[in-house]
Amino acid sequence: MKKQTCFQLTKSTLLFCRQTSGLCTSDSSELHAAAPARRLGPMSSQVPDRGAVSLRGESSMAPLRFCANVSWLFTELPDLRQRLHAAAAAGFRAVEAAWPYDSDPLELQRARQAAGVEVVLLNTPPGDVKAGELGLGAVPGREADFRQGLDLALTYARALDCKRIHLMAGRLPAGAHRPAVAKEMEAIFVQNLTYAADVLAKEGITGLIEPINTRLTDPRYFLDSPHQAAAILERVGRPNIRLQMDVFHWQIMDGNLTQNIHKYFPLIGHIQVAQVPGRNEPDSPGELNFPYLFGLLEELQYQGYIGCEYKPRGSTGDGLGWVKEYWAQSE
Repeated sequence: MKKQTCFQLTKSTLLFCRQTSGLCTSDSSELHAAAPARRLGPMSSQVPDRGAVSLRGESSMAPLRFCANVSWLFTELPDLRQRLHAAAAAGFRAVEAAWPYDSDPLELQRARQAAGVEVVLLNTPPGDVKAGELGLGAVPGREADFRQGLDLALTYARALDCKRIHLMAGRLPAGAHRPAVAKEMEAIFVQNLTYAADVLAKEGITGLIEPINTRLTDPRYFLDSPHQAAAILERVGRPNIRLQMDVFHWQIMDGNLTQNIHKYFPLIGHIQVAQVPGRNEPDSPGELNFPYLFGLLEELQYQGYIGCEYKPRGSTGDGLGWVKEYWAQSE
């Protein structure tokens, strides 16, 4: 008789079950095996036979800190200022935003102060969106525009007391072949990151670079793997330029999350989460075992924020059960 291993995901738990028909196997215990009811070492593959597993488990480690990405969450509200208040009302103490540049920085400052939340991350401007741009850090011929965008990001970071800026790499030129332009684009990116490191150091701000997957999300994005990002960070060699890990992109491009998190953990300055492949809530159906991953980050004593950058399946509030349970278990 064959056995089948499967998952049933709900808003509050991941339920590991065994059935007695068919066959289901997996390559990676970190992605498909149920998280243990008690905390195991980060490299353990032990799996219990059954039992409900929460997103935190029974950890004695310091709890993780989550921030709401208000460019993705609370979009039921049209104004960014309203979203800051909504995030605070939902229990978040911190937020991040992609591009707040349509809002007045002083108005956002007042809204942030009134809401009582910390702003922990902004992106540099994307460039000419109508022309298909998504960042300028590695784009040939746009060095001056990158610096202007950095200045604008700094204006908002100062107003919002934000200490992290994602320095977006940008896309390959339309029609270009990656091998033909990779060397030039990397050189430009290193040059721009070195310039940004000096500017940001004066403000006490950390610059971040984020690999974005080129399989599902953006086939033309220049920076698409943690390995490529780590090599670029080594060339830049500045302590205030660090790696932004979005597990959604890392899983799609490379998988092997346990090993990659261990390998690149010293470089990581910010983390973002979403389920794969739907890019929805962490407790939605998908490939990633977030109880395991959160436990791993706790054991590694990750002290930064984890950005909730995902598409809610319904209303934002209805999809926050997973983080509210985590908070409750951390009290």
